[in-house]
Amino acid sequence: MHGETLSPLLSDALVILGAAGIVIPVFARFRITPVIGFILVGLLVGPYGLGGMVYQHEWLFYVTITDPERLAPFAEFGIVLLLFVIGLELSFNRLWAMRRLVFGLGALELMIIAGLLAAVLSMMGQFWTGALGLGLALALSSTALVLPIAGTQTAVGKAALSMLLFEDIALVPIIFILGAMAPFAQSEGMEGLLDTVLLGVLVIALMMVIGRLALPRLFAQAARTKSPELFLAASLLVVIGASLATALAGLSPIVGALIAGLLIAETEYHSEVEGIIEPFKGLALGVFLITVGMGIDLKAIWANLGMITLAVVGVVTLKAVVTTVLLRMMGTRRSTAIETGILMASPSETTLIVLTTATTALLIQPGTAQFWQIVTAIGLTITPLLAMLGRQIAARVEPAGMTAQHQPDDSDQGRVIIVGCGRVGRLVAEMLTRHGKAYVAVDSDSELVEGCRRDGIRAVFGNAARADTFDRLDVRHAPAVILTMDEPVLAQRLTRRLRAQYPDVAIIARARDAVHAAELYKAGASTAVPETLESSLQLSEAVLADLGVAMGPVIASIHERRDQFREQIREDAGLATKPQLRTSTFAD
Repeated sequence: MHGETLSPLLSDALVILGAAGIVIPVFARFRITPVIGFILVGLLVGPYGLGGMVYQHEWLFYVTITDPERLAPFAEFGIVLLLFVIGLELSFNRLWAMRRLVFGLGALELMIIAGLLAAVLSMMGQFWTGALGLGLALALSSTALVLPIAGTQTAVGKAALSMLLFEDIALVPIIFILGAMAPFAQSEGMEGLLDTVLLGVLVIALMMVIGRLALPRLFAQAARTKSPELFLAASLLVVIGASLATALAGLSPIVGALIAGLLIAETEYHSEVEGIIEPFKGLALGVFLITVGMGIDLKAIWANLGMITLAVVGVVTLKAVVTTVLLRMMGTRRSTAIETGILMASPSETTLIVLTTATTALLIQPGTAQFWQIVTAIGLTITPLLAMLGRQIAARVEPAGMTAQHQPDDSDQGRVIIVGCGRVGRLVAEMLTRHGKAYVAVDSDSELVEGCRRDGIRAVFGNAARADTFDRLDVRHAPAVILTMDEPVLAQRLTRRLRAQYPDVAIIARARDAVHAAELYKAGASTAVPETLESSLQLSEAVLADLGVAMGPVIASIHERRDQFREQIREDAGLATKPQLRTSTFAD
């Protein structure tokens, strides 16, 4: 074949990148999650789709994927990065605050669903060991799909996160328990489980101690270089190193990734790390979803359509009902419980891992495993549809609750954003603090950020030139953005971008002189403050006060002159009237 002269990995990369370039924009245009698109691409180009026709049509080699196993490491890496980012969004304090939900709600949800599924399968003729293995596998829900859909800051997202965290923690004991249930392996399996738990606890303890001491220094050094490449390398080093450490201890790599994220979340560099990792996570998750689609055999589905449909509907319904009831018993509002229950109803990507373990342990037959693998793949495919169904039902059940449950639970909502932690940025922060206004300062100079934090100024590390930095700072809800840096070109570029993306936010920018201020007004600034103008006004104020003029008239005349200068600058910039912007919430 001609395709054999081309590396299979290059061919697979062509398909994946092509899918990302087509699926994401097309589905975003129609406001549909790209999850469905990636799964459909996998179905189309996989061995059960066009990939199975390569030997009849050689040119299909370049646009199909014939061996899903080649993508397995990349798909696993996507899950690892997802758990790492989840850890970045959390913190040990927040995780401790969620302990009741994680080990209470999460444990109840997993055990009750697994027990009910095992009982039903046992009554249908499955031997009890295999029924228990299948019940545990199908009780798991998809971290890779649920959290990107629900987020971690909404009421639905927090409820789902607590259950998903327990499932991720329970994955290793589940695998060992199934191994211990294998014929002639009971004793060895339990001893292996105990050894792994002890070694895992030791490794996690070492990671937490070393991480708290080393990670701030590592990222501080990377930040001082102001090299995005070095920052990316340090981030990947941490997540891969932590994942390998827990994997070598016998735990899942995702446990190490989650702990690494939690440790970095305690530093001021977590936002920048999250922004740098995000594109890689999205692409790697796309690979995972493509592999899910590649596992769907339409011929096998058609041949067993009735049984597969019944299995999918039965599993989804049972999980949705149990999860909803448990959430209501825990005091969750009705709309949130219903939406979370439906969202968590489909099986998980880790279901496939548990099914493989159960098959290897001879608890279930290969044919049975293949049947439930198809059910799992279909369940993953319909997860976005379940999310939409859940939102619609929740809206009808409790219309007034929709806004509250999807509104981010963020105490920092409505804070002023100060770009720059230098002399001017510090002064602005101090004045905002004095007048009781919430704010956060952001700077790409780690030493300035550390100095501000030592002095009690709320500052975070971040590069404002990156397109996603303002999204992470939630500019959409900010009453104002204040640009304090002494970099004219960057100030104009940021002003132009902010005005295009957030047309209602007030932008107050520092300008070098009247000419620069005029350029900032053209770029969309609400107010531009020339340093030369302010120094002249302050000098005039000092002179008049020394000459004995009353301070009241002096301040009034200074304000009047300042307004005249600003109006003149706006006229020079070709702006006759000041745009109506949302500034009232910022003013005292």
